[in-house]
Amino acid sequence: MSIGVERDKETGVAVVTLDRPGKHNAITLDMARALAETWRVFRYEDEVRAIVVTGAGGRAFCTGIDRSASVPQPSSPYAIDDPLIGIGPKANDLWKPVIAAVEGMACGGAFYLLGEAEFLVAGQDAAFFDPHTTYGMVSAFETIHMAQRMPFGEVARMALMGTAERISARRAYETGLVSELTPTGGALAAARRAAAVIASYPTEAVQGTVRALWSAKEAARAQALAHAPHLVALGNLPPDRQAELFTRRSGGHRLR
Repeated sequence: MSIGVERDKETGVAVVTLDRPGKHNAITLDMARALAETWRVFRYEDEVRAIVVTGAGGRAFCTGIDRSASVPQPSSPYAIDDPLIGIGPKANDLWKPVIAAVEGMACGGAFYLLGEAEFLVAGQDAAFFDPHTTYGMVSAFETIHMAQRMPFGEVARMALMGTAERISARRAYETGLVSELTPTGGALAAARRAAAVIASYPTEAVQGTVRALWSAKEAARAQALAHAPHLVALGNLPPDRQAELFTRRSGGHRLR
């Protein structure tokens, strides 16, 4: 399954770990299903009052969907089967606070998780980028998620520049995507500390605050996400062309 879940009954904090370090924690279909189930289970566990989500190994938080996964798509441009749509806590109606602890790379489909966390903590060597356009794919869901957290110009540049440029942890902190910057390897411990503080407060007040925060942008977010499947279906190159571009386009990138 490659998803680890650790519960600390003393602090009320649970840690969800994407555990495929050899594959940069890329998400398989089984992992996608396990993540959705994990968030739903937490809804009924009163002893879990705050959650940290992270990736194993230190080299990557997550690099999105495992490209070897075969995901059949409907032939209609008005329908799309995206296995990552349901991997986030909000998509599963979980309103307990979630903090993301990011080390190494976070790209593409990782934004489904980062976009539904309350805030991010990152090690100083973390880097954020979106490879979709480079390989002939529309960045729709990912861009919509990040547009809720980053200045418009920053998310536009990240999405349009593809693999040619990565946002450093420092730049992500300066623009508000990351709320706390730690030495490399320190993100998980910092996220745990923040989660423990939040978990020590009355649950109803915390969850009500989370719900209020999300209600401030929920209408615009929901409307944008409703358009995303059609944009992806209409704009993506066929899989064989994507694979060709993936093979052809590699090399260096710029970090800012």
